[in-house]
Amino acid sequence: MTKDLERDLGLPSVLAISIGAMIGSGIFILPALALKIAGPAVIVAYALAGLLVVPAALSKSEMATAMPEAGGTYIYIERGMGPLLGTVAGVGTWFSLSFKGALALVGGVPYLLLLFDLPLKPVALALAGVLILINIVGAKQTGRLQVAIVVVMLAALGWFAAGSAPSVQSANYANFFADGIGGLLAATGLVFVSYAGVTKVASVAEEVEDPGKNIPLGILGSLLFTTLLYVGIVAVLVGVTDPGSVAGSLTPVAVAAEATMGQAGVIAVILAAILALISTANAGILSSSRYPLAMSRDQLAPPSLSEVSERFGTPLNAITLTGAVLLLLIAFVPILEIAKLASAFQIMVFALINVAVIAFREGSAEYEPVFTSPLYPWMQGFGAITGLLLLTQMGPIALLGAVVIVVASVLWYFAYVRQRVDREGAATDAIRRQVGREALTDVESEIQRNANEVLVALTKRDGGARERALVSLAADLVRSDDGRVVAVRFEEVPDQMPLTDDMTTQSEADISFETRTEALSDELGVEVEADEIVSHDTKHAIVNFAEGRGVDAIVAEHEPLRLRSRLGGDPIDWVVRHAHCDVLLVDNLGYNEPEQVALSGDGGPYPPLAVTAAGAIAEANGGSISMWHPGNGSDEQQRTVDDYQSELSSMLSVPVQSEPFRTDGGAPPRPDLLVRRGADDRIRNAVLDDGPTVPNPGCTTITAYPHQSRRPALWRRLLERLTF
Repeated sequence: MTKDLERDLGLPSVLAISIGAMIGSGIFILPALALKIAGPAVIVAYALAGLLVVPAALSKSEMATAMPEAGGTYIYIERGMGPLLGTVAGVGTWFSLSFKGALALVGGVPYLLLLFDLPLKPVALALAGVLILINIVGAKQTGRLQVAIVVVMLAALGWFAAGSAPSVQSANYANFFADGIGGLLAATGLVFVSYAGVTKVASVAEEVEDPGKNIPLGILGSLLFTTLLYVGIVAVLVGVTDPGSVAGSLTPVAVAAEATMGQAGVIAVILAAILALISTANAGILSSSRYPLAMSRDQLAPPSLSEVSERFGTPLNAITLTGAVLLLLIAFVPILEIAKLASAFQIMVFALINVAVIAFREGSAEYEPVFTSPLYPWMQGFGAITGLLLLTQMGPIALLGAVVIVVASVLWYFAYVRQRVDREGAATDAIRRQVGREALTDVESEIQRNANEVLVALTKRDGGARERALVSLAADLVRSDDGRVVAVRFEEVPDQMPLTDDMTTQSEADISFETRTEALSDELGVEVEADEIVSHDTKHAIVNFAEGRGVDAIVAEHEPLRLRSRLGGDPIDWVVRHAHCDVLLVDNLGYNEPEQVALSGDGGPYPPLAVTAAGAIAEANGGSISMWHPGNGSDEQQRTVDDYQSELSSMLSVPVQSEPFRTDGGAPPRPDLLVRRGADDRIRNAVLDDGPTVPNPGCTTITAYPHQSRRPALWRRLLERLTF
């Protein structure tokens, strides 16, 4: 049994963690790089980036109040999008935060070097070690330290801004948009990562008191405050320095302070920079260590990472692992480049956060947030799209790095997670329900279509029993619409035999066929017309006759797979592909007023043509329908299937019951007739129709092939297969 983390982080600590996670490299390092890209328009870039973070901030605030658990981003994406994307988000965000923490420590040293001649990496390693120990001691101490750091840091920055504002020169804002929209967007993509820490507090949501109030207030309040602070300080920085004088500098704020406030200002900025970057690293260790903790609890990482220290009440192993990664990064990796790559992944994670909210709201998973995002789902769609657009502004190396992190996470999932975890995300159920709704709409449209005339294509001379079965079946299909059955016997002669007028003369067999068929018309109460056609190619003759007559459907028997079929393809398959109308292929074991009609899918929604055919036959014979479906899905899947079948049943005018079958050989009661989906083609059969094996019904089976224009698109069939 795992221990719970203590809830001892109040609103001041939440604000401090969130602000401290943002105010770091975003203000002390990135302005110099962004100035080279966009010039004075960097001021707008910071404001625009803050605006584009709002959707993710709202989405994460909502999910954090519904699931106040350690893990933050990982928890939300895993629950919303499933274990695979949860693994990608957890591993990627963990590394991303570790990279940024290491960058913050290394980035703070250049400010310190303005006062002391110290080696960069040893100082950064020493600071990292101290912060790791502080995080091991406990979250309360971490929160208190964060509050103290943020207060001192903001006081120093405020003094810099107030003292430098009178020295602003309006001439420095000339040619504000000289680099155009491209430069502005590129700079926005670069400084976007300055706000990535805004939702970092959600990763310690399990330790926040009154999370329903403190989390959204902390996230949104810190975002507003930090955006205004960034814009104000960058505006001052640009206004008090000559154009281009700080572009590329490792200490741009110190350069600006020296120009307006002298040595005292430089010292204040150095103090603020060091505290800010230490604060960023501290918050990074605190939050990133909770990702392996949460992943371990969900079996996506080894169980030792979820152990909570009895002495300190903190996830000791998770913090130790995170700290080790941080130290290795500082010692051996070019941090600045790696941090940019990780930041690109962070943008992608923000896009996933917005999609996850949609998945939770549209799915059937239990989801009751205390705070709900306004303007749903437009806010989330805006955030997802703009996030992906910003990702394209990060450059090819950053995109490649994000791909590498994703691939590594996917490999970890298949190597470790897949055999341990068997659950699905809310997005799967949301997509499944949408697919089900679309399938029901298709059934409703199919029901409204009238089958006025059906062609029974007879290609065998097996006597009256088989003919009677096919004609009776077709009659049941058209009876409710007062339709007509056209029964045609097709005879094929060798190509070397010319078609002559003698062949149009009716034989005794032909006359007998027409007599039997006309008698069926009176018996079945449906108009039945008989005809005979002689041709060199039966399949072409069937298609040509059906199109010329304008029938609504073709009913024919499956043909045995003879040698000719193996060499040239099954003629009936050819008819399915080329007919202008629906085709119903029958495995004919007899047809005698079937009352128990089984409707079988392939694990997904039932095809509309099969539904209407089963409904017409059951109605014509006073029978009922059994909906066969696999009975081994998840609880969420079963609820969705039950809802889908309930709505489908309401569309039919006959009694309907659900019959789950097992894929291990178990079968429902034997029906009188089975109606099922037909594979679209050989490729789709290989790719898509490898689902649950339907038990052998031991009765006549109808395989329904709708016309190509009404068959589901390949992507729709893929979604049906993946979600059902």
